[in-house]
Amino acid sequence: MPEMFKVLPPAEALKVWFDHASPFPRVESIATEEALDRVLAERLTARSALPTFARSTMDGYALRAEDSFGATESLPAYFSVIGEVPMGRSFPQTVGPAQAAVIYTGGMLPAGADAVVMVERTQKLDAANIEVLRSVAPGENLVYVGEDVKEGELLFEAGSILRPQDLGGLMALGITQVSVAARPRVAIISTGDEVIAPGQTPNPGQIRDVNTYTVAGLVARAGGIAVPCGIIGDNYQALLLATRAALENADMLVISAGSSVSTRDLTADVLNALGEPGVLVHGVAVKPGKPTILGVCNGKPVIGLPGNPVSAMVVAGLFLVPMLRRLQNNPRPLLRQRLTAQLTHNLPSVPGREDYIQVKLVEREGRLWAEPVFGKSNLIYTLVKSDGMICIPLNSNGLYQGEAVDVELF
Repeated sequence: MPEMFKVLPPAEALKVWFDHASPFPRVESIATEEALDRVLAERLTARSALPTFARSTMDGYALRAEDSFGATESLPAYFSVIGEVPMGRSFPQTVGPAQAAVIYTGGMLPAGADAVVMVERTQKLDAANIEVLRSVAPGENLVYVGEDVKEGELLFEAGSILRPQDLGGLMALGITQVSVAARPRVAIISTGDEVIAPGQTPNPGQIRDVNTYTVAGLVARAGGIAVPCGIIGDNYQALLLATRAALENADMLVISAGSSVSTRDLTADVLNALGEPGVLVHGVAVKPGKPTILGVCNGKPVIGLPGNPVSAMVVAGLFLVPMLRRLQNNPRPLLRQRLTAQLTHNLPSVPGREDYIQVKLVEREGRLWAEPVFGKSNLIYTLVKSDGMICIPLNSNGLYQGEAVDVELF
């Protein structure tokens, strides 16, 4: 009988794993339009000012502000209209004293003018003359050169994650290519003589592969590329050959099942044979998911997940997702989407481990409640029927009915 493993608290286990894995991401250059949610691998500065010309923020008249000083409805200032500013082109004339040019929102400010008066604050006398009914200040209703971004200004530090508005900002400056951390390739192998592909009909004692697809979904959400590598039976040599081939063409390896302490415990032995230093953690103080394996083989992280679907998803969220962020040099804290709700039942726990409980959110009399979805960790629909999870802290005896809890949404 194998010796029982020594469990570590989740935070300590993750630190051990991080300390041994190579932190340097691969880098690739891609089109900016394809860079949503990617992690920048370079520091970006503005190649030019934005905007590159002074432009109007209103429909109205471009003029010299000083010629409008003192204008009121009862004592207007008079201006002669010398033309209309064409959109997308410069105005060929210079605006002189008591002169104005028709201008529209986004139009380029003519030479000589330093302000725009809104059309609502003017009155036409005839085709060539207007009254200005209120004075304007220099710079009023204008955006100046470099007011948005100055030439040479820092735009993004390396490690920034590009959001939709960031893509627009880069395109405005003509930055159509960016260097980003390559999406980590994550090889996924499911193990077990009883596991078959989803398209097959199970014989007695067989089950369809679930974990490959839940893990692949988590990998995609975390910015990685899932590389399913099939199902391997409970055979050491076959698993060793398959994992070597999978890890050679990937940045990270996930092995589903085979991590429990039993006579069929293959994952730890295989991982130790794949490269140095091998197994770093075998056992984490969480429920479900205690028999988790964390290792590094020649710089590449490897994780052995429990075979039960609920355990696998809990553990993948705790360890796989943070490691994927690290492989992309993502410096931002992991911000999980959470809601606060009240617990519908007492939930006992054992000090010394973190318990993760699936819950369904229900609204009753204007209040949000978290209703536990009870079920064994090998039942996938415990997850399907849930909206999220709550965590009972490491050294807690449990949570009480009516207590406010944070629900981490799926």
